[in-house]
Amino acid sequence: MKSPLRQLVAIGALIVVASPVAAQTQKNAQSPWPQSTPAGNAPVEADQSNVDIAYGAYQRGHYITAFNEATKRAQQNDPAAMTLLGELYAQGLGVPRDDAKAAQWYKLAADKGNRDALFALAMFSFQGRAGASNPAEAVRFLEAAARLGHAGAAYDLGLLYLQGQQFTQDFRRAGELFTAAAEAGNPEAQYALGTMYKEGRGAPKDMSKAMRLMQQASIAGNLDAMVEFAIAQFNGDGFAKDEAAAAQLFLRAAHLGSPIAQNRLARILMAGRGLPADATEAIKWHMIAKAGGGSDPDLDIFVSKQTAAVREAADKSAKKWLSTVVTARP
Repeated sequence: MKSPLRQLVAIGALIVVASPVAAQTQKNAQSPWPQSTPAGNAPVEADQSNVDIAYGAYQRGHYITAFNEATKRAQQNDPAAMTLLGELYAQGLGVPRDDAKAAQWYKLAADKGNRDALFALAMFSFQGRAGASNPAEAVRFLEAAARLGHAGAAYDLGLLYLQGQQFTQDFRRAGELFTAAAEAGNPEAQYALGTMYKEGRGAPKDMSKAMRLMQQASIAGNLDAMVEFAIAQFNGDGFAKDEAAAAQLFLRAAHLGSPIAQNRLARILMAGRGLPADATEAIKWHMIAKAGGGSDPDLDIFVSKQTAAVREAADKSAKKWLSTVVTARP
């Protein structure tokens, strides 16, 4: 389930810590169910084969099978299965969407200490699904989920402390929560905590720690972290200098749609540092970056000095890339 906090708070929160890379908030929907089987959340007298069948069916998009198998497990008081039923009703997968039924299943699972159900209820309370919006109740659910080790809940609480929403702004507490979530492998928290170490706000300034966190988040696919880490790696700032590796990371981030990475890649291709110089590709990525709101007077001058044939080839390539991106959008 997507967190409304991450959509509404993340950009402002990360601006507060003065990140030089604008937050681009790449969010991925996550099932609440996979996290629901740590010690203390194991199904009571569970038949693991049924658990695997239900979750496997969910992962493959066989939602009716998932619903039927999860229903069997829920009847045996399995909180993981209850949480899955809540998710199916919440998303309208295999059954008609029904927020009231989703909330009922989430509450049953939450009463049994399921951290994912608690997180889902927090999102319902923030969004006003199955009742009026209740931020205070949502925070209580988040706190309960975070205490049980839910990384997303810890991250979202950190955002609230960072932004000063629901709580008095507290960078130190935000850093503690981001640390818990980052250590659990949450890439958004790794990026946020890395930014705090980089800026020395909420954590001691430490570029080495900052870039290690950025690297971890980058490997996990966080687009903002890719750009931050690539910049540091290209410049040798807090990490071993490696222009070739940085160029490859800029290329990856550029293809994922980061105007900052697209601009940096254009400069790399213009200068021939990290990648062979290529005027046509440099102009292409400059045009793509400009289409995304980026500007660069130096590259504009570079473009003006190229032959008409080079400019035309770059323009054609850029338009093809941009049209492909537009077609691929949902």
